[in-house]
Order: sequence, then structure tokens, then C-alpha cells
Amino acid sequence: MPVPVPRPRTDVLPHQAGPVDPGCAETARAAAVGMPAHGGCSGASHPPRTVPEAPRTPVASAPLPRDLPAAELPRPAADHRLPAGRTAARPAPGHAPDPANGTVFSATSATFDAPAAAEPLPVPPSEPPAQGLTLLLIGEDPNSHVPEMWDWAGRKVRLRTARNLTEAERLLTDDVHCILLDLTPTEPHGREEPNAAGASGDELAALRAVLRLAPSKAVVVLTCETDAERAADAVRVGAQDYLFRDELDGKVLSRAVRYAVERKRADLAQRQLTESRLRAEENARLERGLLPTPLLDGSELRFAACYRPGRSRALLGGDFYDTVRTPDGTVHAMIGDVCGHGPDEAALGVELRIAWRALTFAGLYGDELLATLQKVLENERSDDEIFATLCTVDISEDGHRAGVCLAGHPAPLLARAGERPELLPYEFGGPALGLLPEARWPRRQVELGAAWSLLMYTDGLIEGRIGEGNRRLGQEGMTELVARQMANGLHGEELLAESVREVRALNGGELTDDVAVLLLDRR
Repeated sequence: MPVPVPRPRTDVLPHQAGPVDPGCAETARAAAVGMPAHGGCSGASHPPRTVPEAPRTPVASAPLPRDLPAAELPRPAADHRLPAGRTAARPAPGHAPDPANGTVFSATSATFDAPAAAEPLPVPPSEPPAQGLTLLLIGEDPNSHVPEMWDWAGRKVRLRTARNLTEAERLLTDDVHCILLDLTPTEPHGREEPNAAGASGDELAALRAVLRLAPSKAVVVLTCETDAERAADAVRVGAQDYLFRDELDGKVLSRAVRYAVERKRADLAQRQLTESRLRAEENARLERGLLPTPLLDGSELRFAACYRPGRSRALLGGDFYDTVRTPDGTVHAMIGDVCGHGPDEAALGVELRIAWRALTFAGLYGDELLATLQKVLENERSDDEIFATLCTVDISEDGHRAGVCLAGHPAPLLARAGERPELLPYEFGGPALGLLPEARWPRRQVELGAAWSLLMYTDGLIEGRIGEGNRRLGQEGMTELVARQMANGLHGEELLAESVREVRALNGGELTDDVAVLLLDRR
């Protein structure tokens, strides 16, 4: 073994160099003990190249034994080094190397170097191999022969054995990737014995028990070639694959196990995707069912609405609206906004909308209705900081007058025939629901005229940005936008769709807040 030195070159002791033939070996031994060789390799008779060396004090040393281990080599007494670039001649026969001078000779070169007083280089500890596949064999015969196999990374597959499900349940840990189930029938013992599943009479009872015990593990059944029908039935029941015991070898079993494991992973992923899709469809149907259906039978007013929740892939947000016509011919409209954007806020908005509809049909309106809604909010909200804004409008049977109540909500936009759209006064409104326990919400009477359009909206429509700066659209910008769309001849759903589209374009993308817009027309 080469002695480590600090320079790229490696020199070895004569007795450590690997001889190429017996002659070279004999020459190396002779050089080590200072005796003439009786034979040698072709280069042994060449005269050595000598270089004058500094005088030194000879130190007697015993000849090195022929089989001295490297770890037992004598260490030099002092670290005397030659100047850089100096070389020395090979010692003449009969002279041993001078350990006091700290020099080491090479069996193949006439030059020598002074070794460094360094310890052997440390060997880095080997990292433990990554864990491979683990199989669990369940069968009546614990000595069932399962050939050795390796996974796709070249690691040996570990095997555990269990004679019944009780032992299998104890050995079935999270690191088990696949279960090998031996379907060999139990040997008779004079009476009918239960199989591995603990039940008799069902040939695949053991498999069904294993599938219930380990629903997330891959299962491969082992059976005889003459029992192919039962093997196919096992796959139909839930096993990933089956193998015939007579054709079993390491290559076939390794391929089957890898296939079963990957197929089980694919099945589980597909099941999760299917469950997520079904859950999303169910939530969509639920949310769609919670959206309002206007009740305007017998009214000459035209209704249009646009709703966009701020949550991604949601159909329902914290904004809510509704429109109904009571038996006396009055049309009631409402739009509101619960602070926040999560599912809890959406649920609270649905509760407030349903409560408003019930109270409206019960004959309440104005301040009395809003005070009752505040009690509903205070009892249903999950946090005392949650509040809701609301705007209610009740339109007379003839459609010429309306009563408006504002609870911290933006004022509606009214466009009379032949006039420019304008915002209704906001100063007469009251606070948002849930802020002040003893608040009051006055009802203001508004003259509508013979033909008009009333636009009710939430703050998501007016809080969009204009360009890349911090400027907001605001109520004035929204009024100009709607007036321009009406001047272009847009009405109803077309007006709402184009207005929301332009607001999104000005914002540079989707709006982050919920948006609800309600339009009532009389012509």
C-alpha cells in the first residue's frame, strides 16, 4: 500500500512495491536488507545515477523483514528534509536506507523525496443505502420460497412473512409497499379450519380481509397455474396482479411487484381526483342553489343581475342580492356585502338574504327590517368584528316612487328617461349592520318618474384600479362609464356585462373583490 506523502508523487518501500517477476522481487528484498541479489529484472544491472548529498551521521538500523506490515514500519527519529530539487543515489549493495535522515527510496526510481510527517488520510464514512421496497408475504406456509429480487434502483427488496392476518396486522407498517397473498388452501386437520382471513366458505375471503386491512397497499396474489380462474377473480375483487407459483422467479416477481405498486399509486391518485371533482361539483350545485331567484311575477319591471365572486373557482361570495314582489304589488330589491371573502362570509350572506326575504314577505321594511337583520347578523356571525353593508329599495306598485334605505352601502345610480345618470343622496343613510347596537336607518322617498333605470351595486365595482397607479375608479368614474354605455344604446344584461368588462379592463385583470350588480328598468 503506498505511503501517503504531501507531494503528488508516491514512493513506496522496496518490500511494498509489487514485483513484476521473481527476479524483481528478489532484487527488492536484497535492496531492503543490504544483500546482493542473485537475480533480477533487466534494469537491475544498470548503474544508478548519483547526486552528491549532504554529510550525515550514520545511524545503525536493522534490516527490514520480508513481510513487515505497513503499519509496523519504523518511524524516522527526526524530520530532516533535503533542499528542494536535490536527489540522491540509490544506496550501494550492503547499505540500508537511513531512517535517521527521513528518506524513503523507490523501487522503480533513483530519486527520493522526504516524506511528510502526516497521518493517513481519513476515509469518509459510507452513507447508509436508501431504503428500497418492502414486501409482506401472507400465507399458511412460512417457508414459502420467494426468490430474491431487486428494485429499479438496484436495492434488494426486503421480505416479511406472516402466517395469518393477526401476524400481518402487526407487521403491516407504513414502509410496506406491497402484499403477497398466498391463496394456497389450508391443509385439512380433520375438521374445517378457517382460512387466513379467519372465515371459511369463501375462496377469496382472505383477499377481501387484506383489502379491508390495507386499502392503500398494492396486493399481488400467488396461486397455482391450475387455479387461473380464481386468480382472475382476485384481480376483479381488488388485487393489482396475480402470479402462478410454478412460474415464479426473481425477474417475474420483481416486475409484477413494481407494476402492482405503480398501478396502486395511479389508482389512488385517480380516486383522489375523482373525489375532488365530485366534491367540487357538489359544492357548485350547492352554491348555485343558494343564488337568488327573483320573484317578480305580475310586475312590469325588468330585472338583470351580474355576480362575480372574488374567490378563485367559487360561485358564491360575501356579496348577496335579491328581488321579490309582495302581494300588494310593491317590488322590493336588496343588495349587500359581508366584510371578507371566505366561505364563512358567503354563508353569512346567504343567511342574511334569506332572512331579508322572509321579513319582507312578513310585511317589514325600512328601519324595522334592518334592525331585525342586525339581530340576525349579531347571532350568526363568527366574530364580533364582522359587519355587513346593505341597500334596500321598495318600489310602489305604479313604479313612480321608491323608498331607499342605506346601511353603510354605496348609493344606487338612477337614470331617468332623457337625463344623465346620477347617484342618489348618501347623507341620509345609517351605519353598516353589526357596528352600533342601537343604530337607526331612515327611509328616504325618491321620485323615479315614468321611465327609469335603477342600478344597485357593491363596492367591488367601484374599488377597481385605473391603470398601474393607485387611482380608484370610484363612484364618479362608474357613473361616467355607465352613462357612456347607455348612450351607446346598451340596456339590461348587455349593459351590466359590458360595464363589468370595462371595469376589469381598467383594472388590468380580474377584480380581487366580490362584485354584484342589480339593474331594474321601467319603460
